Amino acid sequence: MSAPETTRYDVVIVGGGHNALVAATYLARAGRSVVVLEKQDAVGGAAVSERPWPGVDARLSRYSYLVSLLPRTIIDDLGLRIDLRRRRYSSYTPDPTDPTRGILIDTHDADATAASFARTLGDTAEAERFAALGERLAPLGRAVFPTMTEPLPTADEVRRRLDDDDLWTALTQRPLGDLLRTSLDSDLARGIAFTDGLIGTFASSDDTSLAQNRCFLYHVIGGESGHWDVPVGGMGAVTAELERAARESGVDIRTGIEVISVSPSGEVHGVTDRSEAYVGEVVLSGVGNAVLARLLTAGGAPTEAPAPEGAQIKVNMLLSRLPRLKDTSVTPEAAFAGTFHVNETMTQLDAAYVAASAGLVPEPLPAEIYCHSLTDPSILGEELRASGAQTLTLFGLQVPHRLIDGQDPVAAGARLLAAAQQSLDSVLDEPLRDCILEAPDGRLCIEARTTTDLERSLGMIGGDIFHGGLSWPWLEGPADGLGPAERWGVQTGHGRILVCGSSAQRGGAVSGIAGHNAAMAALEILERR
Repeated sequence: MSAPETTRYDVVIVGGGHNALVAATYLARAGRSVVVLEKQDAVGGAAVSERPWPGVDARLSRYSYLVSLLPRTIIDDLGLRIDLRRRRYSSYTPDPTDPTRGILIDTHDADATAASFARTLGDTAEAERFAALGERLAPLGRAVFPTMTEPLPTADEVRRRLDDDDLWTALTQRPLGDLLRTSLDSDLARGIAFTDGLIGTFASSDDTSLAQNRCFLYHVIGGESGHWDVPVGGMGAVTAELERAARESGVDIRTGIEVISVSPSGEVHGVTDRSEAYVGEVVLSGVGNAVLARLLTAGGAPTEAPAPEGAQIKVNMLLSRLPRLKDTSVTPEAAFAGTFHVNETMTQLDAAYVAASAGLVPEPLPAEIYCHSLTDPSILGEELRASGAQTLTLFGLQVPHRLIDGQDPVAAGARLLAAAQQSLDSVLDEPLRDCILEAPDGRLCIEARTTTDLERSLGMIGGDIFHGGLSWPWLEGPADGLGPAERWGVQTGHGRILVCGSSAQRGGAVSGIAGHNAAMAALEILERR
């Protein structure tokens, strides 16, 4: 058998997700030769738009779906032409004990929001407490977010920037449940806040690991404001712009190449219809640390990494129309325009954690719903828009991969889908099934994407959307004497191998931050060689 053809670059990037494209573009614009190796036939990873149902002109953000953490500096540096739209309504949360009433948080009308709190809870002051919590948390965004594209600050530096020792202690040293119970009186309002600590994270409000606190922090600092925006054209539009910027900068993007090994010396082996080898002065890993460990082991450097575990189910739907609500004081167009919380009081979220820890699918399943087409109708074809059709995305919480690992994926997906539909039906005035559009082939336009689906289709071990647990975005100790990889939070233990994806210290979500930081570290390393 002939030796594989070897090609040399300054930087070889394994995986073609959005962070990889960000890193590649920065490096290429700095004059470095860069190749991106992607297993799929197209780049983007989880940040893609697809048409799930044949003959239906609807382009859904099939995996990732909202943008919060993408810094303006990256958009401007790379010249990205993307439109991120803010939603007027932050959230709607029906009362699970009486779904004929619910809290609608209107960012344009504080009085209407206060009236909604009072009507639902019978408490005229809870809206003020909820707003006060938001105001108390706001300085976190201003203290932390600007540091996300800089070398890691120390914890002491961030604490000084925040200038609120009580909040620092509450967030970084005590379980999030303590802060929410002392700030809010109602189980419903506590749940609205607590969900920001559970996206892709399996934890209770009192979890001593503080996993929920770290997830919460990333949610409240995005863009310095914590707002989550809808990308016009879907996630595919974001990836398309990143790919355009990369190619125009001279990045060599190669799809359909499965990487089978990575060596600490910078040699990367891939397979298409023939064996190929790529050697880089630096190698960036856009895959999860668990996947990288396998590649390094295959490359002669036995490596172990903890097996990550996702904790969510995503359901994509296309409806002929929005369903009626039991709460007649709110229109479906307002309720579904923001984040629609279903069975997400803090008590329910904690009970769901207990049930899932015991191996049971939570009943009811906590879920939140998004209707992206209300904010961005362009993701639907002209005929669908004219007919009144709308997309709907359901994100179910507290469903760790262990609940379905090793089971028949179709049966497991159907079981979780049924639980999700049952949960949503509990607050609707009609069955969701009556509103789901049928495709030309007779199939219903609804699909479940489980952790197993993510593992099989995207290579995310355990379906973990963060490629492992989130980390605090700062150094616990001093920065003195650290090398570029450590200062930027992209180290792997091998000097020429850096992390540029969600496994990085400031990875997670569609942000490009890990890609930016890996590129900055790589440039420092290359300049020293």
